Amino acid sequence: MYKPILCLDFDGVCHSYTSGWKGADVIPDPPVPGLFDFLERASTVFDIQIYSSRSNQPGGIEAMQKWFCEHYTIWLYQYQPEPEKRHSVEPSWIKFPTEKPAAFITLDDRAITFNGTFPDVDSLRSFQPWYRSG
Repeated sequence: MYKPILCLDFDGVCHSYTSGWKGADVIPDPPVPGLFDFLERASTVFDIQIYSSRSNQPGGIEAMQKWFCEHYTIWLYQYQPEPEKRHSVEPSWIKFPTEKPAAFITLDDRAITFNGTFPDVDSLRSFQPWYRSG
């Protein structure tokens, strides 16, 4: 069955990124709240692919995969206590491409939807991701 690609940026969308950049293979922070609930629902409709600036750096994909395994396991045992509801501890239904996929839609904390009109350059310079604004 064909599923359209949903591409998620890793830092700031999956990984909370509160510590900032520490290197492609260093991922110290917890997930953004609601991540795994969302992914469970979205995976029934979409081909989930995680892409990041980490994706083409040495150790980046492996670090993201390890982070997902660790945090997905914690989520499963905390929020899905019935064994029959648990998936494999490794979320093998999540893909980690080395190049940005041609996605149906992308979730990214550092993007603005282009609506056919170019934004004011000064407004772009003052852009803040959700975790820095407020």
